[in-house]
Amino acid sequence: MHASLPELVALCTDALTASRTSADNAAEVAAALVAAEADGLQGHGLSRVASYAAQARSGKVDGHARPRVERIRAAALRVDAANGFAYPALSMAIEALAELLPGSGIAAAAINRSHHFGAAGYHVERMAARGLIGLLVGNSPRAIAPWGGRSPLFGTNPIAFAAPRRQGAPLVIDMSLSKVARGKVMLAAKRGEAIPPDWALDADGRPTTDAEAALAGSMLAMGDAKGSALVMMVEILAAAVANAHFGFEASSFFDAEGEPPGVGQFLLAIDADAFSGGQFDQRLECLLAAIVDQAGARLPGARRLARREQARRSGIDVDDVLYDEIKALAEGG
Repeated sequence: MHASLPELVALCTDALTASRTSADNAAEVAAALVAAEADGLQGHGLSRVASYAAQARSGKVDGHARPRVERIRAAALRVDAANGFAYPALSMAIEALAELLPGSGIAAAAINRSHHFGAAGYHVERMAARGLIGLLVGNSPRAIAPWGGRSPLFGTNPIAFAAPRRQGAPLVIDMSLSKVARGKVMLAAKRGEAIPPDWALDADGRPTTDAEAALAGSMLAMGDAKGSALVMMVEILAAAVANAHFGFEASSFFDAEGEPPGVGQFLLAIDADAFSGGQFDQRLECLLAAIVDQAGARLPGARRLARREQARRSGIDVDDVLYDEIKALAEGG
């Protein structure tokens, strides 16, 4: 099925509103999921609609939740996502942080009682579009064991960073901290294929090439011990600081069973011009030019932006089964 981006946003919005979600929350979630699909990030795109809808119907996610923002210090916010979707809470946090920046130069928000927040780069890019540097971390249900351990405790815990540019799209860096996306292991398991031995551990903490054993065990952090330390850092910022559930306390993002996940996010906004004396644009472009012209390298996000532009102009192809699944939800199925 080929569809334009506005058509897909409308379809996903209808699927969610038919699944015990308010119209404004549904529209915000749908816009984020379609944006991820357009960027080629299918794991955070349309494939999430059915599980989101099921969780809203079961009450694992409150589709009618309204986030609440509390200013706890001059430049610090606490945001309660109220066990709803993360997207409205993050939008509210971004708006509130932008209002604080002129007087402080730097501000932060901790979000709790939250949920899966999709492609992390989506949120910080919106901050960079306002002329701000954005840094976002979030935790997720258990998937990674601490270095040297066998039982998963931490999520794949993404980190995203975005910086505004004088011309063109913001620079966005977005990564999860597992060596590979867990979805790749799930796909290998479905196909009966082996995985490389440095992707995951089995339930006994041993490297495995068996995808099923890997799913019963834990993912490996990128960068081995150093990456595991980064995962732990994100867990502390996103869960301990935000008073949210740790990965080992959170329920799955993929099914409608159990209590709300209750995970957290931590968002930092920076007015780079305030710190650089108005020279940030010039200094950033100097660095980026050196990366391209001197090192001959590609800037992060180049392929993503090309896919986005193509999708904006021509729409995208959606797997027929996936499209029919979302359409059935939109029709009340």
